[in-house]
Amino acid sequence: MKDPKQFLWRVEGKVGVVTLNRPERKNPLTFESYAELRDLFRGLHDEKAIRAIVLTGAGGNFCSGGDVHEIIGPLTRMKLPQLLEFTRMTGDVVKAMRHCPQPVIAAVEGVCAGAGAILAMSADMRYAAPSAKVAFLFVRVGLAGCDMGACAILPRIIGQGRASELLYTGRSISAEEGLAWGFFNRIVEPPLPAALELAKELASGPALAHAVTKKMLHEEWHVSVDQAIDMEAQAQAELMLTKDFQRAYEAFAAKRKPLFQGD
Repeated sequence: MKDPKQFLWRVEGKVGVVTLNRPERKNPLTFESYAELRDLFRGLHDEKAIRAIVLTGAGGNFCSGGDVHEIIGPLTRMKLPQLLEFTRMTGDVVKAMRHCPQPVIAAVEGVCAGAGAILAMSADMRYAAPSAKVAFLFVRVGLAGCDMGACAILPRIIGQGRASELLYTGRSISAEEGLAWGFFNRIVEPPLPAALELAKELASGPALAHAVTKKMLHEEWHVSVDQAIDMEAQAQAELMLTKDFQRAYEAFAAKRKPLFQGD
């Protein structure tokens, strides 16, 4: 995998850690960091040794969204073809996060706004510090809330009415409100060690099974319950042919913990 330049990337065992690293500006995104995030998550399809991802920010904040001077300013001078190229690229970041086989856990502190809120939303799970403040700010700059899949994904996490309020008003929610609404899974101080602990736990589990769980969680949004049941029957039957399933049975019979290998 090509080393990114716009953020930090490290591997701890079977866990990859992405750290947005412009703390002096609360970790805003640039044209380049969008592209590198897209490429990193796309490349994870071929990284069999990495089985979970943690996404976080440096310096006590998660991400303040698109950089005002490096993104917002230039966008005001672009024509529609350039603008559409940009909006499609940013959407591709979310697609890449959703389609990579590894579970993604966001560890959120402080500011989590605009495109930063989208990155947190696009993770599979979210741990927050008490300091976390989440805001989908697009309406504040004269844009719609329908950015990078927000109108599709956010209502499925927190409900249609709550998502509507956040996307229409652009107001921020605290960690406590985010937990009550189901946006955050846990509030913990600091969130990164807890997120890493969960990621390592998942990384020691059956990688193929986790990948299928993630895939089905997303694909079953679009089908009837009957069709979803049929899809799950097919997926589960195929997983019963894996070596990990056999290992789990043998470990259970021997009264020991299974050692999954992802095959």
